[in-house]
Amino acid sequence: MARFTVLIVAAILAFLVAAPVPEVTAKKYLVGDKKFWNPYINYDTWVQGKHFYLGDWLYFVYYRDQHNILEVNKTDYERCISDHPIRNYTRGAGRDIVPLNVTKQYYLLDGRGGCFKGMKLTVTVEKLPPPPKSAPVKH
Repeated sequence: MARFTVLIVAAILAFLVAAPVPEVTAKKYLVGDKKFWNPYINYDTWVQGKHFYLGDWLYFVYYRDQHNILEVNKTDYERCISDHPIRNYTRGAGRDIVPLNVTKQYYLLDGRGGCFKGMKLTVTVEKLPPPPKSAPVKH
């Protein structure tokens, strides 16, 4: 009987080791894709079809002497006002990251010139959906 139990435990362990483990990784989004963070880009269109989850991050590439990245409230976002940002993500190199580490609506804009020619972006960050349920093991 002990031998049978050892075989069952070994079979279960082998199954668990061989079962695929869902990989959870944060996703990096290059804002504007190959056009980067620049004027004359419709960022509302760029964001369509994308899902932003907790732990993802936005990567902004821009001319550091011309633009920046500020987080503002909804009213300031709609009016393109950058006078009192919630947070300034600009670090000076023109290669900046906005970590999406809170489930909320982020309102981001270029504070130099107040949304200069459309440079504003809003994203909704959600919790990761639960992994799919595995099929029950049949005996």
